[in-house]
Amino acid sequence: MMKRELLQHDTEVVAQLEKDLRYISVIIKQKGRELLTDYAITPPQFIALQWLFEEGDMTIGELSNKMYLACSTTTDLIDRMEKKELVMRVRDPKDRRVVRIHLLEIGKKIIDEVIQKRQKYLHDILVDFSADEVMNLKEHLSRLHHDMRKG
Repeated sequence: MMKRELLQHDTEVVAQLEKDLRYISVIIKQKGRELLTDYAITPPQFIALQWLFEEGDMTIGELSNKMYLACSTTTDLIDRMEKKELVMRVRDPKDRRVVRIHLLEIGKKIIDEVIQKRQKYLHDILVDFSADEVMNLKEHLSRLHHDMRKG
């Protein structure tokens, strides 16, 4: 029944929803870049830190795939981040040929601070929403995200 209803949605409503989501994404990226001006890192470096924070240690190849970058580009990125002591390369104890990128305390601190600032920004935007509206928004976005990841 839900799938049938979805097929009947007005294409203009779906087009507007896509546009709103795209604009929200741009605003989030822009706000995130503004927050990064307080730190000596670039947006791609922040994205790499986020992946390492959320997923744990990974190889250059794994990080390259997550970020949709060439391995050589990711290697340069990691070189610069290593100089800033945000990450370090560590040999895998099970296979010494494998080198993993490990997030250091300074990198964790930056991620934590920026995420807290992003959450405060969102909290301030949602101040005029009711508790029910916030919960509904969260549930609907979580469902959308889940369905997009599996499909």
